[in-house]
Amino acid sequence: MEAFCIQCNHVTLSYENQVVVSDLSFTVREGEYLCIIGENGTGKSTLMKGLLGLKKPASGSIVLGTGIRRSQIGYVPQQTPVQRDFPASVWEVVLSGCLNSRGLRPGFGAKEKALAEEKMDLLGIRDLKKKSFRNLSGGQRQRVLLARSLCAAKKLILLDEPTAGLDPLATEEFYHLLLDLNRELKITVVMVSHAIQEALGHADHILYLSQTSYFYGTTQAYLDSDAADQFLNRCRGGK
Repeated sequence: MEAFCIQCNHVTLSYENQVVVSDLSFTVREGEYLCIIGENGTGKSTLMKGLLGLKKPASGSIVLGTGIRRSQIGYVPQQTPVQRDFPASVWEVVLSGCLNSRGLRPGFGAKEKALAEEKMDLLGIRDLKKKSFRNLSGGQRQRVLLARSLCAAKKLILLDEPTAGLDPLATEEFYHLLLDLNRELKITVVMVSHAIQEALGHADHILYLSQTSYFYGTTQAYLDSDAADQFLNRCRGGK
């Protein structure tokens, strides 16, 4: 059995003093690709903060697997207008992903710079190195932020609605990119997504959150469930 990256044990989380995630248990194993989907207000982003250690559960526990520290988790947050207008070069943004690995040393050494260049090459953005982050397209910005997260990640990356605001083509390209990272580099992927069809087409596991319950299992098991029938029908505008 594969080692686990994250294990949630009967976790309850609150947002603005309201319980939004209740008694949630699931395990993400190394090499899996999990998409977290569901209606608005069901605690998806709050759960992401819990996985990152930014939000303490009201009850239950969130356990990281052997050899994984929270400082070594890659993270791609939701883009905000402030982030999109960040006054830095692509190189500076990607290199900032090495902050935790440099320890107490001032500045970045040859090791960190080589790592940043490696991740830029991996994601095909070397030609953007000197460009301003604020002048990039949405799809380019997400590749830059993904490269930044990979500078920190050892085994695991977390993404919170990374394709929000992207056009359909850029969304599909981003999902294919994540799938390649997952399959070829064995990076474990956990992502909150509103791009339902892309999530179902690429992830191998689904965590579906609703106001009253949740489903966790393989993508096929989810598609065969009553929860999927009801939710996907609502997404299509059904009654």
